[in-house]
Amino acid sequence: MSNYAKGKHAMAISDRSGMSFPYNEMRKEWNGMFVHKSEYESKHPQLDSRAHKADSVSLQNARPARIENAVPNLLKTDPFKTGTSGTSAITVTEISHGRSSGDTVRFREVAGFDGITPSNINRSAGYTITKVDADTYTFTVSTDTATTGSTNGGSYRAYAGPVTITA
Repeated sequence: MSNYAKGKHAMAISDRSGMSFPYNEMRKEWNGMFVHKSEYESKHPQLDSRAHKADSVSLQNARPARIENAVPNLLKTDPFKTGTSGTSAITVTEISHGRSSGDTVRFREVAGFDGITPSNINRSAGYTITKVDADTYTFTVSTDTATTGSTNGGSYRAYAGPVTITA
């Protein structure tokens, strides 16, 4: 039980008008103001938000399916192998590449080797490939030919991927 006085003879000052009123006739508003009952303003109904029921067909933590963007794949060290001397065919080893014959593949950051220049193999249009098996495919460079033949090269940091990359 509280030890406060009943206030039957006490006076209080209204926060709204500054006038003195009997303490027992004072009310506390929703915004914390201590006012007389004649000055009291109840909280507007629009300020009290009603609880809304959840949509019965939606999920609380839904994650819609999305399609991943195509990105270039890092190839193993020296993944390119030239054909015989004087030819322009190149075989690429890319483990589990998942590509098909007729796909266009663009190579990036490939170093020159066996007479094939970097600018020729790294061209922005890419090359149409012919699938050999699940780990290898071939393509033909446009201008250069192999000088020695059957030589591996390319670099330790070569990439194979789509012609265009989206962010």
